[in-house]
Amino acid sequence: MNASPASGHIPVLLDEVVAAVAPAPGMSIVDATFGAGGYSRALLDAGARVFAFDRDPHAIAEGEALVARYEGRLSLHARRFSQMADELRGLGVDKVDAVVMDIGVSSMQLDRAERGFAFSADGPLDMRMAGEGESAADFLNTADEAAIADVLYHYGEERQSRRVARAIVAARPLETTGDLARVVRKALGHKPHEKKDPATRTFQAVRIHVNDELGELRAGLAAAEVLLREGGVLAVVSFHSLEDRIVKRFLKAASGAGRAVSRHLPGEVPGPAPTFARVSKAIRASEAEIARNPRARSSVLRHAVRTAAAPRPHAGEAS
Repeated sequence: MNASPASGHIPVLLDEVVAAVAPAPGMSIVDATFGAGGYSRALLDAGARVFAFDRDPHAIAEGEALVARYEGRLSLHARRFSQMADELRGLGVDKVDAVVMDIGVSSMQLDRAERGFAFSADGPLDMRMAGEGESAADFLNTADEAAIADVLYHYGEERQSRRVARAIVAARPLETTGDLARVVRKALGHKPHEKKDPATRTFQAVRIHVNDELGELRAGLAAAEVLLREGGVLAVVSFHSLEDRIVKRFLKAASGAGRAVSRHLPGEVPGPAPTFARVSKAIRASEAEIARNPRARSSVLRHAVRTAAAPRPHAGEAS
């Protein structure tokens, strides 16, 4: 596994992603979530041309050193991955051989207190990947109690979302990650010996909301469907059930799995031709990898191969 010297970030399921994509000289591959560049390095080392996307300007700035190292085979794009098809079309690139996506927050974001993604060290309550728009503090300090509760329930799967939302509103204004963590722990009666901090669910929910991560994932999968050539590979690594469910449903719909049209029913119209085939089962990190990198424990890889069928209308809505 390659770790970034700058961040110590270890790319998850790297060997499995590389095996699925099978990078080789002459291939064009999109790394839709550049981060610390772990996947991009492996793809470039195999001789591929890589178009790397990241909405985080810090990731783009820190990746500039790799551009020179790989002598023009790497280009960095400070754009959301949902915009990859439009961005590459503007550069005259209509199709690519693979799209790799590593969904969610990166280690380099979690490990830097000033980014406000985690409560392991106190920092400003920010959580914005692109550093623009509504911050976590903006949302939590202005939204009504019901809106906060809905976010916590749907994106954090927090069963006591109403209690936590009530506590957040009562404690406003919140300014730091420590402020939010303390409020959640008090509301849920956290005991220091408990293995999982109850604030984890709230932090996940607020981060997903602020960055529209699930909407971005749906749009990114649809963009990949447009961009991949016949035989191209889509490989997606996710880290929690909300993300994996979207990827699984997208590939199920795109591959026509579970859709049966009877020739005995008059007037029944077949659906669109499948746009993906050879859909993998969920691939998880080995115990050896988890021992090296505990953040790999919840990771899931799914991959599939693009067919010759035209992209489905409104493909992103299927997920």
